[in-house]
Amino acid sequence: MTATPRPADSVRVKLHRDVRVYGDTSILMGGEPLRALRLKPQASRLISNRELRVNDALSRSLAERLVSAGLASTVTETLPEASLADVTVIIPVKDRSDELDRALSAITGAVATIIVDDGSDEPQKVAAVAVKHGAHLVALPVNQGPAAARNAGLREVTTPFVAFADSDVAVTPDALALLLRHFADDRIAVAAPRIVGRAGTNWIARYEAACSSLDLGPEPALVKPGSRIAWLPSACFAARVAALADGFDERLRCGEDVDLMWRLAEKWRIRYDPSVHAMHEHRDELWPWLARKKFYGTSAAPLASRHGDVVAPAVLTPWIGAVSGLLLVQRKWSVTLLAVLLAITGYRASCLLEAPPQTRAEIGARLAVRLLTGSATQASALLVRHWWPIALTSALFSRRARRALLLAVLTDGLTEYRHTKPQLDPVRFLVARRLDDLAYGSGVWAGAIRQKAPRALLPRMRGFTMGGLRPQAFGGVHSPH
Repeated sequence: MTATPRPADSVRVKLHRDVRVYGDTSILMGGEPLRALRLKPQASRLISNRELRVNDALSRSLAERLVSAGLASTVTETLPEASLADVTVIIPVKDRSDELDRALSAITGAVATIIVDDGSDEPQKVAAVAVKHGAHLVALPVNQGPAAARNAGLREVTTPFVAFADSDVAVTPDALALLLRHFADDRIAVAAPRIVGRAGTNWIARYEAACSSLDLGPEPALVKPGSRIAWLPSACFAARVAALADGFDERLRCGEDVDLMWRLAEKWRIRYDPSVHAMHEHRDELWPWLARKKFYGTSAAPLASRHGDVVAPAVLTPWIGAVSGLLLVQRKWSVTLLAVLLAITGYRASCLLEAPPQTRAEIGARLAVRLLTGSATQASALLVRHWWPIALTSALFSRRARRALLLAVLTDGLTEYRHTKPQLDPVRFLVARRLDDLAYGSGVWAGAIRQKAPRALLPRMRGFTMGGLRPQAFGGVHSPH
């Protein structure tokens, strides 16, 4: 890849917003799974205003540790510049010629583009748009699905990098150029932007603008199974052609993007960069919107058959299971027992740290709160999303189950409302949130029953960790000298 040299000290790494700093940067806590990183004085002094400037062996070693631990990400603008001549854009499409025209207009002819017509009913319209924008057209005689269409385009690529974009996604040359900067790291296979949408005019479009399934949030991350960002949508991402091998699994009509990312994550790094945006035209009609949500849910079962319990809707440790159980019991004695359990968890986990008593107490309190809120959030999500048929049936016969379900509905909805700040009133937001979960959960159940794959509905059991904190993550960063 053609790159413009930059000064060695211009690359910076920035701590994620959820990382807590203790003892004047001697202890950093955050990431997923949660870990605490204890830095030696010569390393902690390198971090200023939550940023690290990479300019020598020690700073490179520390930057690598922070990034691999999920505590920090490289500031994109400080990476070497890249050339758009090194990338080809592939857009699969079936009939949506108007959306395709808008998508190509965003690229403005600055990037080599391949249009793959996946068996359109009116192929002449797609061909006319391709000619208008000077794009290379690959026409498939019959519809083969998005995975096969992308692979057909991939076989035509001669550049070292490729970018995939759906026909209803607009990505600019400037955005692509920023994504390409990540490939200065030879370990990166994929870099993806944040996929956002316009607020829209009706309540569905406004809900989607805040809570789209394609929008993975404002925080950067390394993408891998079991982490905070576990997958990337194929709606828009850039990739290293040499890493893609055979590309997408053409047997999958849905979830082919998740499958690809999880296969790549075994050998490569995958970067989610929300500082770069691509614009998606969200659905705003009720029944097509619900159908798409259900369709997404059907991918869980085939993914479970390929990747096992990585697809699980929840992760249970002994601590999370105990806290969740006490929350659902709804007895007076369970409140007391829950408080004792949280106190023990926070105290014992904080004792793993070499830190002053005040710092350990602060960390212990944070761990207890995290365990409580994480358990409540996970239990609520299960009740209203993946397990809603069971939860709803139980609520018909049990007052305690009704209380638990109502609390889960309100907790999940209001928490997400506060987090996303949608341009929508709380009532309609809660309605849209529940319809979203009902449709997706229905898809999960339909796929699991059809493929006889209950694993897609079962939680994953994880070994003992003290309050979710992994003791093996502790340690200082040493100079290689």
